[in-house]
Amino acid sequence: MFLEVHVIQNYALSNLNRDDTGAPKTCEFGGVRRARISSQCLKRAVRTYFREEAVVPSAQLSYRTKRLRFELDDRFTARGLDAEMAATLAVAVVEQLGLKLKNDKTEYLLMLGTQEIEQLAVIAHDNREALIGPKKAAKGDKALQSLLLDALGGGEAVDLALFGRMIADKPDKNVDAAVQMAHAFSTHAVATEFDFYSAVDDLQPNDAEEGAGAGMLGTTLYNSAAYYRYANLDLGQLETNLDGNQNQVTAAAKAFVAGMIHAVPTGKQTGSAAQNPPALIMLVVRDKGLWSLANAFVKPVRATAGEDLVQLSGSALVSHYAKISRLYGAAGIRYAAAATYLDLEALPAGVATAESVDELIHGAMDALAAAHE
Repeated sequence: MFLEVHVIQNYALSNLNRDDTGAPKTCEFGGVRRARISSQCLKRAVRTYFREEAVVPSAQLSYRTKRLRFELDDRFTARGLDAEMAATLAVAVVEQLGLKLKNDKTEYLLMLGTQEIEQLAVIAHDNREALIGPKKAAKGDKALQSLLLDALGGGEAVDLALFGRMIADKPDKNVDAAVQMAHAFSTHAVATEFDFYSAVDDLQPNDAEEGAGAGMLGTTLYNSAAYYRYANLDLGQLETNLDGNQNQVTAAAKAFVAGMIHAVPTGKQTGSAAQNPPALIMLVVRDKGLWSLANAFVKPVRATAGEDLVQLSGSALVSHYAKISRLYGAAGIRYAAAATYLDLEALPAGVATAESVDELIHGAMDALAAAHE
């Protein structure tokens, strides 16, 4: 079973996701240049939203870090070990796991659940003689390594179960992502704009050689765009990742939808404050088959005088969904509904109107629950 999320969201002047030159990311679609926000950026925003808004308990979240050695060090110190022993034990744990350290950091980022890290700390503390004692086990000791690796079972981490992880040196501890996240792209053509700015030196005298006023000059790049955002959640994979705990699956699905709706990338927000909520959200619960509605915008939306770019984007989305439904049928779709403030003429047949975001999410969760009865 799958849960699809389709969003139309218009961001005002901003630079939410930069490329290596500092410019807003773009792509070409339908023969024209579009604004783009990468899937990685969007997933990061959702994970951050989980933690900052306490949508998911912190114990059920993960960290993406190279600093496992320091995190373990802190936990050993909290258990009463002196600083030197804590540091030695932390290094021994990481090395016994088969991971390499460079400048006390792992070679690559690890996605580790909070409970996984805690379990590693507990096992290591209980077996510290075998790890750093006079008769310590050799590096790569299979029995000890197996004991430590047993801690890496996911630890009920919701974000890990949703977005997966890869540990290159320990592929058996990889987690297949339950979420597929598309790059967001603008429904219309865009052009990147330059903003010339000057920063005033408040203490620079009027008779200074360079004159009064600006102490720094520069340019920033930005755009504004209405985006189509799409992601889907494989409920079967999520259930596998969460060891069949149906309550956790439902909670994770609900948190994911909330994050998709409310999370906003943070790039250069202090200079743009582009906190513009979605104009339209459509949720679809289906037994099989997945429909991205990206091709609704192969022909870029173009607003003429008196027209609303966001309104036209919403109309194009629901019109495209209606066409696909007529062509392929709606067999296996258990729930389809949309919540919007746009003045749409009508939603496609089989798509209900939700009066609020809460009602929309509640309907999708009911559909998921009914599928397991």
